[in-house]
Amino acid sequence: MTDSADSPSFRLAYVPGVTPAKWARTWHERLPDVPLTLLQMTPAEAADALREGTADAAFVRLPVDRTAFSAIPLYTETTVVVVPKDHVITAADEVTLDDLADEVVVHPLDDVLGWEKLPGEPAFERPETTADAIELVAANIGVLVVPQSLARLHHRRDLTYRTLVDAPQSSIALSWPQDATTDLVEDFIGIVRGRTVNSTRGRVQQPPAEPKAERAKPRSGGAPRKAGSGGASRGRSGGATGGGRRGTGGKPGKPRRRS
Repeated sequence: MTDSADSPSFRLAYVPGVTPAKWARTWHERLPDVPLTLLQMTPAEAADALREGTADAAFVRLPVDRTAFSAIPLYTETTVVVVPKDHVITAADEVTLDDLADEVVVHPLDDVLGWEKLPGEPAFERPETTADAIELVAANIGVLVVPQSLARLHHRRDLTYRTLVDAPQSSIALSWPQDATTDLVEDFIGIVRGRTVNSTRGRVQQPPAEPKAERAKPRSGGAPRKAGSGGASRGRSGGATGGGRRGTGGKPGKPRRRS
């Protein structure tokens, strides 16, 4: 297990087009003692790695098998059409599927957009990968529709791209096996969701328990005196309030004159 006490580590797979660098930096800041291994894979390889336990989590493209995997959608990509720099399409900032009606649209076998109906004219054959399709576009054989991150990944000086406003889109998600939601997976979910170190959600460290207050011990020397016992009580004026007259040891006061 990757979160064992002996040698904890975390293996993160990601598909082409995803850049996990910012999340990796946060991981190293928060968990410097837990190595993070990044594994770039094709979408099919990432799904297999999660099933086989060779990756703890993965950035994948939706949809995923919800019977086996949990997934948190993160963002949806802009779809673009890749063309040569001198193509007529470059005259506009944005284009529609209708603008591709007369174009040969290259459709690689690793397409991630899931077309119901491909626009334009089909190419003579389907290249195996997106990288191969880029080579065909550079040779002026056709155009290619992909998520913007893949157009950037396969950038060439002689090619450019334009936004395709009404095309299917691809969404990126963080996914992991439903039966393997470990503490380290929870930690990474918190990082991806932007939680702070002191967030109350996810796995947090419990503060040390405060010592219990000790009960006050009674004073030594017996029970406290009761009021009024062991001597004369004090009167309102602060003098003794004994029952008799003043003692005989003092001088008598002067008698009052009669009026």
